[in-house]
Amino acid sequence: MRNIFIAILGLLLVISCLDSNSKSQKTLLDSSSNINQVSVVIDNEMWGGSVGEAIRKVLTTTIYGLPQDEPTFVISQIPPSVFSGFVTRNRTLLKIELGKVAGLKIVKDVYAKPQKVIVVSGPTKEALIEVIDTNSDKILEEFKKEELKELQRRIAKALHKNKAMKEKMGVNLKFPSVFRIAKEEGNFFWIRKDITTGSTNLLVYELPYNAIKRNDSIINQIIKIRDSIGQKHIPGPDPKKNYMVTENAYTPFHAEIILDNKPTLETKGLWDMKGGFMAGPYVNYAIEDKKNNRWVVVEGFVFAPSVDKRNYMFELDAIIKSVKID
Repeated sequence: MRNIFIAILGLLLVISCLDSNSKSQKTLLDSSSNINQVSVVIDNEMWGGSVGEAIRKVLTTTIYGLPQDEPTFVISQIPPSVFSGFVTRNRTLLKIELGKVAGLKIVKDVYAKPQKVIVVSGPTKEALIEVIDTNSDKILEEFKKEELKELQRRIAKALHKNKAMKEKMGVNLKFPSVFRIAKEEGNFFWIRKDITTGSTNLLVYELPYNAIKRNDSIINQIIKIRDSIGQKHIPGPDPKKNYMVTENAYTPFHAEIILDNKPTLETKGLWDMKGGFMAGPYVNYAIEDKKNNRWVVVEGFVFAPSVDKRNYMFELDAIIKSVKID
């Protein structure tokens, strides 16, 4: 009888613990903070010294492909003494822990949800700096992924109900309802959103599979293609004289990535208006669609003079990376 009682008591304790864990997970509050903002939990003395410098060097890395220097993230410091309550709900946190074994730990949804917390620890300041320097790319990549996912989640709340692109091209792109279809011509779409100082823009079109060849001139091929598209579809004030072209004086960034499980050529740099005074950044993704014997090109570009363009370009990038091709 005593054994049965002990067994029942043990079972009740297990159920109680499971229920407690379930409740604690459910009580996680929504995270907050602006897109591309990282909070650094570190004491004032380290923030003002070499450890703080190492952190700023990583998180405020200048973004390539913008007309003026802009940091990857806006950062703010939180002393551990005030790290409680509302401030713990910031979506992206970098915590610095001195006096512990050197290492880097990445955890999710610790104080709120969704949330990415990166903990850097080390027995000395020198050890902390070494961990930060060694893992700089990983730290940036983890925070970028979190922000991209969060922005895509926000975009999904109010999507444009465009069906023509999917029906004509088999391409599905999740973009906000505040955008409009500025031009639809065959298998070419120009999608744009008006902003206070100009516009943000998306281009979607297809090319024959033999239009791009992987060789040493691949960047020149892509520039030549986008310039021909600009001349045909993106006019300036005088369509006969003005049209969008690639800025010659700025070397484009080029890489090969994967989008929608397909090899993709990424190119980004600056554009300007031939014979005019408009200019801005662009990012161009040429997606290899072997199944349909073509390339699907999705490009984002911004015209926003006299203001920062990082977040505009980040939004376009988040939209483009939602692409699905049938």
